[in-house]
Amino acid sequence: SSVLCRAACALNLSYNKLAEIDPAGFEDLPDLQEVYLNNNELTAIPSPGAASSRVISLFLQHNKIRSVEGSQLKAYLSLEVLDLSSNNITEVRNTCFPHGPPIKELNLAGNRIGILELGAFDGLSQSLLTLRLSTNRITQLPVRALKLPRLTQLDLNRNRIRLIRGLTFQGLNSLEVLKLQRNNISTLMDGAFWGLSKMHALHLEYNSLVEVNGASLFGLTALHQLHLSNNSITRIQHKDWTFCQKLHELVLSFNNLTRLDEESLAKLSSLSILRLSHNFISHIAEGAFKGLRSLRVLDLDHNEIAGTIEDTSGAFSGLGSLSKLTLFGNKIKSVAKRAFSGLEGLEHLNLGGNAIRSVQFDAFVKMKNLKELHISSDSFLCDCQLKWLPPWLMGRMLQAFVTATCAHPESLKGQSIFSVPPESFVCDDFLKPQIITQPETTMAVVGEDIQFTCSAASSSSSPTTFAWKKDNEVLSNADVENFVHAQDGKVLKYTTILHLREVTFGHEGRYQCVITNHFGSTYSQKARLTVNVLPSFTKTPQDTTVRTTTRARLECAAAGHPEPQISWQKDGGTYFPAARERRMQVMPDDNVFFITDVKTDDAGVYSCIAQNSAGSISANATLTVLEAPSLAVPLEDRVVSAGETVALQCKATGIPPPRITWFKGDRPLNLTERHHFTPDNQLLVVQNVVAEDAGRYTCEMSNTVGMERGHSQLSVLPAASYRKGGTTARVFTIAVMSSIVLTSLIWVFIIYQTRKKSEEHSVPNTGQGTLSDRQETVVRTEGGPQASGHIESNDASHFPEADAHSIACRQPKLCTGYHKESWKGTEKAEGTPGPQKIEHGGRVVCSDCSTQVGCDSRKQDIPLQPVSRDSVQPNGPEPGGSDQEHSPHHQCSGTAAGSCLECQGSLYPSNHDRMLMAVKKKPMVSLDGKGVSSWTLARLYDLEYAEPQPASSLTSAAQHFLVSNGHLPKACDSRPASVPLTGQLPGKQRVPLLLAPKS
Repeated sequence: SSVLCRAACALNLSYNKLAEIDPAGFEDLPDLQEVYLNNNELTAIPSPGAASSRVISLFLQHNKIRSVEGSQLKAYLSLEVLDLSSNNITEVRNTCFPHGPPIKELNLAGNRIGILELGAFDGLSQSLLTLRLSTNRITQLPVRALKLPRLTQLDLNRNRIRLIRGLTFQGLNSLEVLKLQRNNISTLMDGAFWGLSKMHALHLEYNSLVEVNGASLFGLTALHQLHLSNNSITRIQHKDWTFCQKLHELVLSFNNLTRLDEESLAKLSSLSILRLSHNFISHIAEGAFKGLRSLRVLDLDHNEIAGTIEDTSGAFSGLGSLSKLTLFGNKIKSVAKRAFSGLEGLEHLNLGGNAIRSVQFDAFVKMKNLKELHISSDSFLCDCQLKWLPPWLMGRMLQAFVTATCAHPESLKGQSIFSVPPESFVCDDFLKPQIITQPETTMAVVGEDIQFTCSAASSSSSPTTFAWKKDNEVLSNADVENFVHAQDGKVLKYTTILHLREVTFGHEGRYQCVITNHFGSTYSQKARLTVNVLPSFTKTPQDTTVRTTTRARLECAAAGHPEPQISWQKDGGTYFPAARERRMQVMPDDNVFFITDVKTDDAGVYSCIAQNSAGSISANATLTVLEAPSLAVPLEDRVVSAGETVALQCKATGIPPPRITWFKGDRPLNLTERHHFTPDNQLLVVQNVVAEDAGRYTCEMSNTVGMERGHSQLSVLPAASYRKGGTTARVFTIAVMSSIVLTSLIWVFIIYQTRKKSEEHSVPNTGQGTLSDRQETVVRTEGGPQASGHIESNDASHFPEADAHSIACRQPKLCTGYHKESWKGTEKAEGTPGPQKIEHGGRVVCSDCSTQVGCDSRKQDIPLQPVSRDSVQPNGPEPGGSDQEHSPHHQCSGTAAGSCLECQGSLYPSNHDRMLMAVKKKPMVSLDGKGVSSWTLARLYDLEYAEPQPASSLTSAAQHFLVSNGHLPKACDSRPASVPLTGQLPGKQRVPLLLAPKS
């Protein structure tokens, strides 16, 4: 029978065997609010009839309910708490919880739920605050399956969830606590907790996580507690905490952490509690806790920490607010002096559970606020280095937390350090190893074999172990050689050698040896190994051809370690035109070298040099610069008289050297024996000009880049036009005469100064005149058949005995003017072979003077060496012949000023004649503006009055003759004979020699 309770607000029918409920039994319970039907045999949610609408809490734990029907809950209009835990429910459909009941807390834990249908709890979206689904069989949470904007707590413990996808919990905007313990979660995908901006606590204990995926924590801006204990996390990194920087408590206990890297927790500036116990941490980098300025509790119990406390300093820097540090159950054997540097505010330090043997002097002195220091060890080495510790502990009233017993010397074994008299702490030996040879820092190239050597000495014969550390982590399976040597009978020397074979970048780091025996460990200095790689080119510059004014591009890139630096040279130098003129651009991002506005000077060999600390390499590329043809000197229009010789110059530049073609008018030039070219066609010489030669001459220059043309108009005047008298001719004659007289006065002054200097240096006389090739100039004459070309020289040493006041007569067209000697020559009638005679004196023979002209001077006969038409004798005069005086009509009279009183012949020079005077120490201006004539020297050399020279001498002076068909240019006289260029000179014929430019 039913048990009815009038006027009761709670009804407990638990622990019965109720399979169903009679609604009539609840009619007399108008105030019923709580119904307990736990541990019965109900198979469905019961209905208490009219009382259903008043029930607030319904507890149905441990029944046999298999499903939830929405129709069964519609009558519970006031229901806020529904507990269906530990039943047989297998699925939750979207019809299970209809709209209507204002359920705030729903407990479905301990069922067999494997399926959560999308939208299953939508009917409770406006009321549900707590949802418990722990201990079910849920393997996957559908994305956005829970649209419960008011939910604050969600419990999914002890399910079978392995993966949390992104946006899984979107829609739980008010969630504050999420529990996912004891699932099999191994992966948290990016954005797994996105939308939980108000969540304070996230529990992920007892899962299979191997890392903390910082991107999965995106959106947890209000998270205060993160529990990650009992996972398989091996490493934490700085970036993991980017999206949860307001954490107050982080629990990472019972994981597989082996090291804490520098600044790995730096972003957690609000963190107050950090629990890292029960890991395998052996390495704590200096600065590992940097940034944790709010941390108060640090739990490092039950790890493998040793070197952090024994050797390093600065591991706890940045923890100025830390009040409690626990290091219980580690492998600490000694405490270094600066092990706890930075923990001046520490109040509680637990070093219990460590077999501590020694504590360096003043290791705890800086911790002024220390209230508890826990030490429990029976392995203390009670020597002179421990003498300070007992009185310090007692002075700070910390001895109550310390259990410390001596293990050595044997006389003090088993005694508490507090009971040992101060005088008994002595150092009679050194049982703990002491380093005597430190490993040395070194650099290697990839592939080399490297070794580090470390030695220590100890007076103990206890078993000794050797270990090498790299970046504070012990190297396992290292290639090590160990040696032990006895020294002085009682001391043993221990040597360990670490071999690194064929090193790679992975070998870089700081290496340290650790030598340990029963009494403690000794740490060497840290030796750094740097591994470099020789540079190797990934891009090499290629030969390039560009035009002027464009841009040249050269590529060069290299790989190596450290990264190679790229530099450029041109022809072996760094200060090349493009660099000097700042036309060089280097693009470091794409390894390109540019030269802008390319010039011809930029052509050359460019070297790309890649260099790092391991070495350097270079690669070369040739830059060829092409230049379109152009005229270096503009062509000039020329006006000549018939019978004269004219030269047209086409000074062309360009790369490659342009090909030059001459045209007359619009047709190629019709060549005759009067036309002569230099080998490169830059100079066209036309002898014995005739009227038909007049016209427009075109020089066409072409190469692979382009073509250019230059034009010169040649005008030919009749020869008779220069012989006509008249007012105009006379005026012109007077002007020319005046110009020549003025020039002669200048020469007189120069000759006088030259002779004066020569006499001061006492230059010996040779008696022979020589030709100075470098000081010869072009001179011309229009004197008709009697005109002859002479060579003017500035070299005073040719005529050392000449009188400075006696100078050769200066004709309007041509006279021989020497610095120190005046000459008078005699010859037979023209064309008659025979010896010549020159008288040295004041009178000079001038070929173009009238018969009335005379010159007075001293008499001194100097015979000329005769030259036959067939041969040239290298030395001495030709035997035979007689001396004859020159005909009187060839004499002229000259003053000291060098002017002639009266001369015959035409005084009209050609429009294109050039009288170029070469003055010593004042080089003449060249035609091309570069100091040396482009095609000079063109010499009109009167062989009749010149002293013959050896053929070799003439060849040296001339350098190159302008030849056409193997002939010399013809003379300016009326005879048309051509002289072969065969190493011989004519005997008495006046022949102008036209010389090519010297190279």
